[in-house]
Amino acid sequence: MTVPRKSEPRVSDQIPEPPEVAHEVFTGDAWSMAETFAGLLAGPGVVRGLLGPREVSRIWDRHLLNCAVVAEAVPADVRLVDIGSGAGLPGLVLAIVRPDIQVTLLEPLLRRTVFLQECVDTLKLGNVEVLRGRAEEFAGKRVFDVASARAVAPLDRLLKWSLPLLREDGELLALKGERAAEELADAEEQLRTSGVRTAELVSVGHGKVEPPATLIRVVAGRTSGEVRQGARRKERVSRAKRARGQ
Repeated sequence: MTVPRKSEPRVSDQIPEPPEVAHEVFTGDAWSMAETFAGLLAGPGVVRGLLGPREVSRIWDRHLLNCAVVAEAVPADVRLVDIGSGAGLPGLVLAIVRPDIQVTLLEPLLRRTVFLQECVDTLKLGNVEVLRGRAEEFAGKRVFDVASARAVAPLDRLLKWSLPLLREDGELLALKGERAAEELADAEEQLRTSGVRTAELVSVGHGKVEPPATLIRVVAGRTSGEVRQGARRKERVSRAKRARGQ
């Protein structure tokens, strides 16, 4: 007689119980959506390679909560683009905890956009759109108040992709780890030539995640192209004045 083998536990069954603080961060309707999204990440998200199997045990603290606290730095009633959204971290989580904002999940890979759209439909999120493509493809075509990004690229490259999508005084919120200060220093030249207004480190999630999440917040000025055009105009005016003997 052959003894049937026990079936392997489903990955989604390995999701840990959410910590108490999760109830403080995800309130009202956001709580059930967060639980559903956790299951989508641990199930289809893992199967399709959007999240590593080892990350399932850390879905709440490392992923959902770590992304949700970014909302502390997001102004009210803004249009936010999540660059390289991947599995929807942090963009989809921000849409869950902040129904006042309009979120665009920007992702170039088809299999990821399919997963993101399935999540949006399942969660019935009316404040989210999924857009397939690269950030540079939408420069000059779409304008946002805030850009978010997590584990997409070093800051110098992220600036090239995000700033053309932001209005003047718009903000880039890049969720970074322990190398945040180093990345900020390495991008000094890029920040200067891009005409940004300010660039700083911001800590969010105190008392909710440990350690608190570190953001690099960059406030956009004029684009680098506008800066160069302005400099050329000033030079032309100066030459004209010199020619007239002024």
